[in-house]
Amino acid sequence: MALRVPKAQLPAELSEGMIQQLGAVPEPVEVMWHSPAVARAAQALGSSAGGWGAADESLKSFAHMAVATQVGCSWCLDIGYFMARNNELDLAKASQVPRWRESEVFTPLERDVMEYAEAMTNTPPTVTDELSAGLLARLGPAAMVELTVYIGFANFATRSNASLGIESQGFSAACGIPLAAPSRTSGVASTA
Repeated sequence: MALRVPKAQLPAELSEGMIQQLGAVPEPVEVMWHSPAVARAAQALGSSAGGWGAADESLKSFAHMAVATQVGCSWCLDIGYFMARNNELDLAKASQVPRWRESEVFTPLERDVMEYAEAMTNTPPTVTDELSAGLLARLGPAAMVELTVYIGFANFATRSNASLGIESQGFSAACGIPLAAPSRTSGVASTA
């Protein structure tokens, strides 16, 4: 797939800062920079969400990657795995998110979080009272709200990137464990 909107020219200091932090300029920023206000708002929301502390970082990471797998955003899956490595999360688990249903590495809580992420991503959402109540009982209200909004942000990012034709930039190549290919039960969000 080719970019559906060409890359914009970023200010040099912004490009340099991203290269220093990530090793490359993220294509979503380059594409969205055609509207600097939108690009800045998206970056601010992502940065803010990354600083929330009520929900476990691994759970949020797995949830975002589950959304990325379901929506088909290879860029978010790629950077999510790379960021899991940089944040010293469990790479053996992170590498298996695209096939979490078949993998044996996840705890029941992690599985429920990824199921919740997929249920929120379905159109219309398919979150059940039972799933929500089970997570609330284990996470508490603050973490449940944070996780829910974080998954909403993941949907914003993944759907924007996929719709703009933004694909993996190869960030995950720096990780020592290969990222698993999505299973047949993962992939495209429901449009029912």
